[in-house]
Amino acid sequence: MTVAELFCEREKKTLSPYAFLTSQTRGRDYPHVPCKNRTEFQRDRDRILHSKAFRRLMHKTQVFLFPVDEHYRTRMTHTLEVTQIARIIARALLLNEDLCEAGALGHDIGHTPFGHAGELVMQEKFDPSFTHYKQSVRIVEKLENDGKGLNLTWEVRDAILNHAGSCMASTLEGRIIKYADRIAYINHDIDDAIRAGILSIDDIPKDIISVVGKGHGERINAMVSSVVEASTGKKDIKMTDEVGQAMNELRDFLFDAVYRNPVAKGEEVKARSMLAELYDYYVLHPQEMPQLYYRNTEFEPVGRCVCDFISGMTDRYAIDIYKKLFIPGVWQGINE
Repeated sequence: MTVAELFCEREKKTLSPYAFLTSQTRGRDYPHVPCKNRTEFQRDRDRILHSKAFRRLMHKTQVFLFPVDEHYRTRMTHTLEVTQIARIIARALLLNEDLCEAGALGHDIGHTPFGHAGELVMQEKFDPSFTHYKQSVRIVEKLENDGKGLNLTWEVRDAILNHAGSCMASTLEGRIIKYADRIAYINHDIDDAIRAGILSIDDIPKDIISVVGKGHGERINAMVSSVVEASTGKKDIKMTDEVGQAMNELRDFLFDAVYRNPVAKGEEVKARSMLAELYDYYVLHPQEMPQLYYRNTEFEPVGRCVCDFISGMTDRYAIDIYKKLFIPGVWQGINE
């Protein structure tokens, strides 16, 4: 018996009856030779972790554009925090940690540069139905690995696709990611907003603090514990009513105090304008895109291919390309 087979046998003996077992997977779109030392979901985790799209997350905005302080979260550090929270919940509920980890690592892999500002531009320029989670699935299916995709299992792709909004993943492990994502960004965005000087912990309504706690770790622990308490022994993932309501109120508070705050979002209009100009330029000059995206114009609309190219950019790369295309060379570097 291989190591991978031993792992699968251990799942059957130790995991909750509500866990999704690796042996139950619907499989991949394309056949492959099984790995002797890793289960299918462990293999997916590694494919995501070693992908170019995952590495680019380190230079993509979470909330604050162009942060000088290197301690602000990026899309990469956000993803790692989501993954850790998701694994803690999955372990406590005796669910499949490997499936949960793979889905969490890939949940934002298709996020645009400059956070949700880039997502709005793609909705305005390309398609109102564009979302980062649909783009994440497109990356792992069609764009990564020089257009071959990562050939991930159906369950991991389902978890990536359904981690946001009203969507619901088919597995409990996938549903955990939705909660882990919200727990992570609510709490680290508070931390970053305090660091930026646009928020004080004393600004948070006292009735919320009384439920989830004042400190960063205290709040995360309260929310994670709430999910574990409400979901243990059940075929669903949820939070206790009191903590769930407090978390939603805290999220609403952040929208008013941080996400729409002109200090945090003051440069967002410029970022959106820049991406819009880049989109318009490459629609007219698709041959100037990298070969991966240009060759796709033979069988897909040009706008779709331009959207793929821009969505994959890091903040820094988008700025550099913009300078190259629109800023005269003699002006570049002035006042730097």
